[in-house]
Amino acid sequence: MAGLVLSEKTITAQQKLQRIAGKISDNLYLKSLSHGIMSTLPVLIIGAFSSLLANLNFEPYQNFISSTGVGGIFNTMENMTLNIIAIYAVFFIAFKLVENIGENAGVATGGGLIALVSFMVLTPIIQVDEENVIPFEFLGAAGLFVAIIVGLLAARLYVFILKRGWTIKLPEGVPPTVASTFANIVPAVIVVLIFAIIGLLFEHTSYGSVHQMIYTFIQTPLENLGGTYWSMVVFILVLHGLWFFGVHGGLVVQPILLGVWLPLGVANLNAISAGEEPTNILHAGFHGTFISLGGAGAGLGLCLAILIFAKSKRYKTLGKLALPGSIFGINEPLLFGMPIVLNPYMVVPFIAAPLINASLVYFLMNIGILPLTNGFFTPLGTPVFVNAALQGSFIFILIQAILIIISTVIYYPFVKKIDREAYKEEVHSEA
Repeated sequence: MAGLVLSEKTITAQQKLQRIAGKISDNLYLKSLSHGIMSTLPVLIIGAFSSLLANLNFEPYQNFISSTGVGGIFNTMENMTLNIIAIYAVFFIAFKLVENIGENAGVATGGGLIALVSFMVLTPIIQVDEENVIPFEFLGAAGLFVAIIVGLLAARLYVFILKRGWTIKLPEGVPPTVASTFANIVPAVIVVLIFAIIGLLFEHTSYGSVHQMIYTFIQTPLENLGGTYWSMVVFILVLHGLWFFGVHGGLVVQPILLGVWLPLGVANLNAISAGEEPTNILHAGFHGTFISLGGAGAGLGLCLAILIFAKSKRYKTLGKLALPGSIFGINEPLLFGMPIVLNPYMVVPFIAAPLINASLVYFLMNIGILPLTNGFFTPLGTPVFVNAALQGSFIFILIQAILIIISTVIYYPFVKKIDREAYKEEVHSEA
């Protein structure tokens, strides 16, 4: 009876968490934020590779790219990608929000364009040698929070105006392209005018611009908070605790990963490009390289523990099936085949392995034994060791190998016990 009550309570808790997590992951604005920033991934990858190739610490190579002009090409690619990432982000965030509200691609494109113009009218212009210049300062990582806010607000205002019919309606027979263009004129004027007025008001404050105020009071404190060790601990606990209850933890924490940790990684890349040392230990690339090592729960260690130590046919087969996916950071076969989900026995190593791995790397970097990573954002599917090499030093490949061994050792006693029971059942069934 006690076991039945516990089971019912566990199922009830799981259902509640799934409902809460479902509401978070399906939230219109958080979903649009995640999808919008993920849409900039090709730009981020181009910029990150450009930064890496421009700053490889190898003198003959540097001499070559300097003498041939290749270095200038890399710098241009970085300037037009990473250093203006906020421009791409504001467009795609607005586009995805309008699309998620239910409008077609043409209307969503109009929303993205209006949000981009709104962002630009908030961006300060300075004079250099009597020429008006838009500085890169708030077009890159430092402008991402304004891009998020403007993308969401401008898109929402745009749809609000459209739904009330405040548009120029042309007679029937006018080509759809022309009609949609005129339909966007009134919403564009209203939305951009609102943001232009906001920008003008902020010019007369001590901050000088919306960008400076947001960066001072919102983005910097959030990044400082999100870059701490304890924020990492909470992140790992929430991510893996949700997985235990069968909730996709990655989807729930993705807005935090992209909204807070992604700018920290871009800031590292920008610092390296400027000839400075990176300052942020935590960022989105740190997560993919050292926390999610082979998937949630440092799944590659679990997979290897099964392959090396399991005797039962069930787990040997599971290990072989799960290994290819684990190398690429995908370990759903382990989560549901082991299972990890709703398995109180396996939740201990499932949380302990990534937490110990991440804590070890964090402290080694914090005390200066390990160099800081460059902030490269490695998307899901980047194989183990490749994502480590992309972080700027081959020493991270060695670190990953050590972490995989540590994870395997952590999982060993738990896998051994579960496998022993499965092996006994198989021997008994064959007898």
